[in-house]
Amino acid sequence: MKYHDKSMFPPADSADEYGIVAASDFLNCDMLIDAYSHGIFPWPFGEGERYIPWCAPLERGVIMIDDFHIPHGVRRDMKKWNFSFAVDRNFKEVITSCAAAVRKDQDGTWITSGIIETYCQFHRLGYAHSFEAYDEQGNLAGGLYGISVGRIFCGESMFYRVSGASKFAFVKMAEFLKNAGVKVIDTQMVTNATAAFGAKEIPSAEYIELLKQYGGDPLVFENGAAE
Repeated sequence: MKYHDKSMFPPADSADEYGIVAASDFLNCDMLIDAYSHGIFPWPFGEGERYIPWCAPLERGVIMIDDFHIPHGVRRDMKKWNFSFAVDRNFKEVITSCAAAVRKDQDGTWITSGIIETYCQFHRLGYAHSFEAYDEQGNLAGGLYGISVGRIFCGESMFYRVSGASKFAFVKMAEFLKNAGVKVIDTQMVTNATAAFGAKEIPSAEYIELLKQYGGDPLVFENGAAE
């Protein structure tokens, strides 16, 4: 997924005021490969909507891996939480749990059945990955998933069933990705939660430069490591 000018999508800098560059009535893995390699991602309005918007936000949320910061309270809690960490153990359960999560000021979910089906295929192709927290009984307590674009990891969504589980998974994910050589975590937007970990907004053009520098084929995760 190395950045190159040729794409089936209009360029990211053509996005309108809402960050939309195109719309389609379907999606597949070839479209996802093309989109993510050019700083674009799908953001459906919800189940039943005919068209899928493809977005390149005018301002992009990123965490430079060397600037990743664990808030004091989370660092303290990490010593108390009895979660275990896993990568790609149950991608489908993670993405379906993210879809079912209830979020403040959000009616419904953009993670439609079509998104779940296609991203599960994307996972089987080695592009999409999940990072998971399990409780002491071995039950999935929280986690997140995203897309590997060379040395950039594009976070998509997270959830928790047990308080603290998503933060635990996020911290362990960042440690894992840094050890793997990832340079940038793409958070798409900056929220209070991601800002506490070091997220900042950069212009879309700056994000494209990061893609040109660090983008490429997905990392291969094997036995808890990345090649």
